[in-house]
Amino acid sequence: MKSLIKPTRRAVLAGTAAVLTTPYLNRAWAADPVEINMLAWYGHGEPDMVEEFEAEHNVKFNAKYYAGGDNMLALIAQSPPGTYDIILSDAEFVQQLNAAGYIEQMDADDYNFDDFFPEFQKFPGHWKGDDLYSVMVRYGLLGVSFNTDVISHKEAMSYSVFWDEKLKGKVGHFDWHLPSLGEISLYNGNNDPSPFDINDDAWEKLQETTMSLREQVGGFFDYGGTFSNLKNGDMHAMCGIGDWITGVLRKDGAPVDSVIPEEGGIQWTESYCIGKGTDKAEIVRDFIQYMLTPKGQVRSIQMAAYPGLSPTKSGWIAIQQENHAEAVRAGMIGGVDNSPIKMRKEGRIFNRDIPQQQDLEDWNDFWSEYKNA
Repeated sequence: MKSLIKPTRRAVLAGTAAVLTTPYLNRAWAADPVEINMLAWYGHGEPDMVEEFEAEHNVKFNAKYYAGGDNMLALIAQSPPGTYDIILSDAEFVQQLNAAGYIEQMDADDYNFDDFFPEFQKFPGHWKGDDLYSVMVRYGLLGVSFNTDVISHKEAMSYSVFWDEKLKGKVGHFDWHLPSLGEISLYNGNNDPSPFDINDDAWEKLQETTMSLREQVGGFFDYGGTFSNLKNGDMHAMCGIGDWITGVLRKDGAPVDSVIPEEGGIQWTESYCIGKGTDKAEIVRDFIQYMLTPKGQVRSIQMAAYPGLSPTKSGWIAIQQENHAEAVRAGMIGGVDNSPIKMRKEGRIFNRDIPQQQDLEDWNDFWSEYKNA
């Protein structure tokens, strides 16, 4: 007698995932791998992130890397439709991708949002009403990053440390306006509702405060320059970054750390979108599902290029089991002081965003003026 109980969609997806993750018995029998074009921050298309999925699904990721959402939008605008099958976007730029018609709508039932912490289940910008356009896969926190031989943890607990006389010429910026201006906006007290939602008077003050820091600044750096200048001690403090840089350096023994200061910190959020016009939407969906599994999240948390935090409850459990020391270091254990979820509940973490009361170009133009001052 046939069962009268129908399997749920999620049960079917779980069964499908089990089949899809069965390795090929003999790769020599496989056809040439299907190529998937990815646009992402550096590291997401590297072997430590994708090699298992590539082997199990007979695909090959071709990654084009960018730094900063402005650059991402420019690259897509300059490319023919359908160039990118999967796009890793900073959360604050998803709405612009959608408005420009660069990404496909996604089926929310394809993703286990019940496994996400409540704070991330319907993340701002990822949805338009009840329609889904992007799925969060990892995030991290921005605050004060510093050389522990020069700056104490107590000193680092306020953005005011960037103006300390002993750091003249030794403060660096990650060269993207949103992270640094967001932090200085928090320093100015713009935390209601957000450091990116400020009126014209607060924007004027933010520009003045930022300009007052200019004589302290020793340079503006890309990912590699930020990394190397902290590592070799040329810069003693960095504005606009966090553990995504210092976490890697500490593993190599560099005397650096990052903290969320009293004024609060900023969350960066990385999310996957399906590129408009792709003919590989199904395998891209499978990859996003894979990245949200516990083993996918363990890879994401420990990504060689820069570490991240998991938005899923099963991801936290998996990293506690796989690498307990990393779970402790990153605060992915409930209740500890450096828990990102705890800090969010305390109102200390603000989502990085685009300006809400000014044009994005206003902030970008001021950043260019500041750099050239």
